[in-house]
Amino acid sequence: MRNKFYTCRYDIAFKEIFMNHKNKDILVALLESVLNIKIKELSYLNNEKIVDNINVKRKHFDLHIKTETENIQIEVNNYFNDYTRPRNMAYICNTYAHEILRGEEYNEQIQIIQINFTYGLNKLGKYYDKEKLRIYYMQDNTNKKYVNNIMIYELNMDYYMNLWYSNDEKEIEKYKYIIMLDLKKNDLENLSKKDKVVTRYMEEIERINEDSDFYEYMSAEEDNRKIENSLRSQWKREGLEEGIQEGLKQGLKQGKKETATEFAHKMEEKGIDKKTIYEITGINLE
Repeated sequence: MRNKFYTCRYDIAFKEIFMNHKNKDILVALLESVLNIKIKELSYLNNEKIVDNINVKRKHFDLHIKTETENIQIEVNNYFNDYTRPRNMAYICNTYAHEILRGEEYNEQIQIIQINFTYGLNKLGKYYDKEKLRIYYMQDNTNKKYVNNIMIYELNMDYYMNLWYSNDEKEIEKYKYIIMLDLKKNDLENLSKKDKVVTRYMEEIERINEDSDFYEYMSAEEDNRKIENSLRSQWKREGLEEGIQEGLKQGLKQGKKETATEFAHKMEEKGIDKKTIYEITGINLE
C-alpha cells in the first residue's frame, strides 16, 4: 500500500512539476512570491551545468530559467549538510562566469540569482528559528558591493512550514505559494480556498504521486539514500572507536595518563555515556 505522499521537498517532484511548460503559471507565481517582482516573460534554459574541464563533475540544476532581466538557478535542498552552501556557491559562480563572459563586453545588465529552498537550517542554531529568508551579496566589510548582479536567496523552509501550523492567516496568505511546496493533500485542500494557483499545484502533485513510474523511482531513491546514510554512520562510528583505541594505545605506551584523560573528555563531549568511557579508558569522570 502506498502511504507515502511525496511533496516538492524532493527535488525530483519539484522538477516534475515546475519543469513542465504547462505549469509555467505556477512557476511564475512562486518566483514572484520569492523575488517580489512581476514577471512578464519566462523561458527554460539547459539544466546541465556547463563544464569546460574533464576533471569537473557534471551536474544538473534543479531548475534553470531566464526572465527579461534575470538568470535564475533554483536548488531544492531536502536536508542541510556541511557541503550544501559550498556546492551551491560553485553552481552560481559557474553560471555567473558563463553569462558574463558571453558577448562583446562585460556588464551587469543581467541579474544572476540562485534560489535555495532549504530544509534543516535550524540545525545551525536557534537564530534560524525566527528567520525566513537571507539574501547574500558579494560585498566588502562596509557593505559596498563588489558587483551588483549576483544574489543568493536562501529560504528557511522550516520557518515557512511552521507558519502553516501557526494559523496566522495573514502570513499564510502572503507566503502560500512557498508553503504549498511541502504540504500534503488534505492541507493543500485547506490552503487552496479557491486560489487557482494552489489548486493547479495540488492537481499536479497528486498526478505525479499517482504515477507508478515516479513512485517507484522515488521509493528506490529514498531506499538508496537510507542505505548510504546508514553506511556512513557505521563507518563514522567504527572510525571513532578505532581512533580512540589507537590514541589510547599510543598515549599509554608513552606513559602519559593525561592522553587517556583527554580522550575521555572528548568522548564525553561526543555524548558517550560515562560507563562506556570508564570501560574503554579506565578514567572515572566523577
